[in-house]
Amino acid sequence: MSRPEEILPPDLFYDDRESRKYTTSSRIQNVQSDMTNRALELLQLDRPSLIMDVGCGSGLSGEILSSVSPADGGPHIWVGMDISASMLDIALQRDVEGDLLLSDIGQGIPFRAGSFDAAVSISAVQWLCNAENSEVNPQGRLSRFFTGLYASLRRGGRAVCQFYPKNDEQRSLISNSAIKAGFGAGILEDDPGTKSSKLYLVLTVGGGEAQGDITTVVKNMRDVNVQDERRNFSKTGKKERRSNRAFIMRKKEQLEKRGKVVKASSKYTGRSRRRVTF
Repeated sequence: MSRPEEILPPDLFYDDRESRKYTTSSRIQNVQSDMTNRALELLQLDRPSLIMDVGCGSGLSGEILSSVSPADGGPHIWVGMDISASMLDIALQRDVEGDLLLSDIGQGIPFRAGSFDAAVSISAVQWLCNAENSEVNPQGRLSRFFTGLYASLRRGGRAVCQFYPKNDEQRSLISNSAIKAGFGAGILEDDPGTKSSKLYLVLTVGGGEAQGDITTVVKNMRDVNVQDERRNFSKTGKKERRSNRAFIMRKKEQLEKRGKVVKASSKYTGRSRRRVTF
């Protein structure tokens, strides 16, 4: 089955019929609620905050932001952006509490620098990876989005973008674009290796507790394994040799988790080959 972003641009795909169908689906409402609450958990907001909802659609996520109890640091004030006029029209009909803006995030974020405490985005960022014609550059759209998002957040702010990449190349393109914009970035994956797998790009703006390292965001969470894929160094400060067995076995395990076909290991895996000269 084709992915929605491969059929039409979002402003055309989410017409009046599709927008109403999306908003009234109980399954989508439940999934959206779970993902928004997960994003809030990753934001770790301890007081009422001003949040940008990127790709807000009909306001399903925004309703959750508005309903956070004072005991959990809410309620939050939010501003939603979306490219679909039909989605925003339904949000107005549903009388959501947030302010709404019709805007293409691929053209940048039109807010004053440091305006927001945090940002969330549910199932929207992957739309920027598709080019409707030869004049559209996904790298450029992602760069404009993340650069604008970085500028609009206060120092120490965070953003969480849940997204569905088509493949590993798209996943890297999105995360690398965020890093180039200045964010500290990392990806949290729920239910890895299953059909219900969800990816959350956790972004930090320097100046806060995380200081650009998202491992501090998730270190105390239950059922979370931190897999640091940055360059590994030994205690002596030397870079880990890529030819040793431990490194090779770890990389093979990572590839298997991504569904790649990996050659079976043996007692010779990672063993140095004897050089023979004549």
